[in-house]
Amino acid sequence: MMTDEQRDQRHHARMQRKKAIIDAKIQRATEERGILVILKGTGKGKSSSAFGMVARALGHDMQVGIVQFIKGKWQTGEEKLFANHPAVRFEVMGTGFTWDTQDRRADIAASEQSWSKAERMLADEHLSLVVLDEITYLFQYDYLPLEKLLTALSRRPAHQHVVITGRPCPDALEAVADTITEVRNQRHAFASGIKAQPGIDW
Repeated sequence: MMTDEQRDQRHHARMQRKKAIIDAKIQRATEERGILVILKGTGKGKSSSAFGMVARALGHDMQVGIVQFIKGKWQTGEEKLFANHPAVRFEVMGTGFTWDTQDRRADIAASEQSWSKAERMLADEHLSLVVLDEITYLFQYDYLPLEKLLTALSRRPAHQHVVITGRPCPDALEAVADTITEVRNQRHAFASGIKAQPGIDW
């Protein structure tokens, strides 16, 4: 049976090996530029993760641009918190969910209007972080050509980080991403009949 001292020595050796591997990876990571992060999937927490990065960026005195696309008509907690922040430019499409509007032409017009604001943010060198929340639905419903986003991403300032959220994600968009995280739904309170609640769901 292994003694506590042997366990300590074994743990120390294992952590030394792990540190050497991590140090080598850090040494190889020399490129510094803006990255594209995609948060996708059926699970809860994609927008929450994006707004966690907004808080982090503001903590580093960065300027942030945010456009929320397909969302409900209610005012979200993140909008209440960040919309009046002096370092944040916050835009909301504001038409509600597609199943609420039930008007494809109106949704396309609203999408194009919101996209024009996002496009300006992606060209603004003063913005270090741009969040395009729920934008992938625009491509799923053919409200906006994907090529417009891909072009704007390729032309954005070199230092600018972009975070994109939404359940579906086109393959061509994933192909240009630096980081992709898929959030999987294992259980959701709403499916059990518990209504969406402020501070948790919006």
